[in-house]
Amino acid sequence: MVGSGRDGTEAEGRGGRAGDARATAADGRPPAEAREAAGRAAREAVPRSAHAAWSPDPDRPDPVAAVVRAEKGRDPSLLALRHGRMAASPFAFFRGAAAVMAADLAATPVTGIRVQLGGDAHLLNFGAYAAPDRRLVFDLDDFDETHPGPWEWDLKRLAASLVVAGRDRRLRASDTRSLAMAAVGGYRAKMRELAALSDLDTWYARIDVEGLVRKVPSGVERDEVRGVLAAAATRDNVHSFARLTALVDGRRQFVDRPPTLERLPEGAERERMVRILERYPASLADDQQELLSRYRLVDVARKTVGVGSVGLAACVALYLGRDDDDPLVLQVKEARPSVLAAHLAGAPTADEGHRVVAGQRLMQAASDTFLGWARGSHGTSYYVRQLADMKWSLDLAGTPPKGLALFARLCGQALARAHARSGDRLAIAGYLGSGDAFDRAVAAFAEAYADRNALDHHAFQAAVAEGRLPAAPG
Repeated sequence: MVGSGRDGTEAEGRGGRAGDARATAADGRPPAEAREAAGRAAREAVPRSAHAAWSPDPDRPDPVAAVVRAEKGRDPSLLALRHGRMAASPFAFFRGAAAVMAADLAATPVTGIRVQLGGDAHLLNFGAYAAPDRRLVFDLDDFDETHPGPWEWDLKRLAASLVVAGRDRRLRASDTRSLAMAAVGGYRAKMRELAALSDLDTWYARIDVEGLVRKVPSGVERDEVRGVLAAAATRDNVHSFARLTALVDGRRQFVDRPPTLERLPEGAERERMVRILERYPASLADDQQELLSRYRLVDVARKTVGVGSVGLAACVALYLGRDDDDPLVLQVKEARPSVLAAHLAGAPTADEGHRVVAGQRLMQAASDTFLGWARGSHGTSYYVRQLADMKWSLDLAGTPPKGLALFARLCGQALARAHARSGDRLAIAGYLGSGDAFDRAVAAFAEAYADRNALDHHAFQAAVAEGRLPAAPG
């Protein structure tokens, strides 16, 4: 895994270790049975029920101050937009407050089994996209905060996000709890399934969307799913090209839509971005460099996206290939240290863009053909990927509770598959077991954390209302 050893057993936070089964193997590698037994033994030091309880530390930093500290170095002209988006709802605040939860997770019990973490595994950071073979896959798709660490942290953030989002939807308490249970249950079942596979089969495992469609009962529900996927298939470079650009004086360029999309005029800022795009191909494989070389850069613009990323440098780059009907739209995003880094041991990262790309390649079953990184002349690091390649994410407002539960379980399965590529899947499976004891514990944690998040959001709204934080409509 990125920045950590192969054994994946360095402890962080409160808790024990999953045992050192390797000492029993003559060749230095533990037998499968010993690895799973080590996971079960970890329950003695960290009972699965121990994950249920959570309360804020008496010395917990003020959440508003924590958000402001995390914004240091961001574009001040965009912070009002970020605050406005975060103030909109408890779930919007949750999305933008990954640094707050990272500090809270650092005090929770862990088994000591390390994996490559996504770092910000809330439900809207999962979705479908096109693999290089052009088949749609479902996976985690945001890696700005990726870092080696305890597997429990990603799962707890996912579960908490589902409870927070469910409450935003005004679902019944039993339904929001069921969403968290579905995600953790999906994670547990998939991890146990992967523990029975070979290392190669685990590495190649992926969640194909076509296979998911075949599992949906025939009738209206399957037709709805097919409709969603058909729409996703249109959200590609051609779609981005049509939506974001226009012909101006015979030349194709981005269309200004401030503050979310603004062309970079000729000058120092544009030149810096062009130089980054010139350096970036060196991070690609030879065949990828050949493909990119067939496209020419024709325009660059700033593009503000999401909630947590607002205020970081982010641009889109328009390339054209054979002709105007052969577009490629790349996204360039600033990479800063993970919010987890302050709470986790690990090898120092020489380049934050490389950290993001390496973490994504390790965790995803299939990554974007154009995924790469580059360092700017002032030491700022960036990563690059396609802006949209048949991407689909959940319509949180319009999905019925039954659909949310299916999505929650799918997120848990995708997270388990991602963790199994870097961590000891047998030890994790052994710790989880076949019953739902861990599921219930994490669901209880998620409800307690959602309570705290609601109070944090209220404090944030108060800071906006009192004028202590600038805010613009999101």
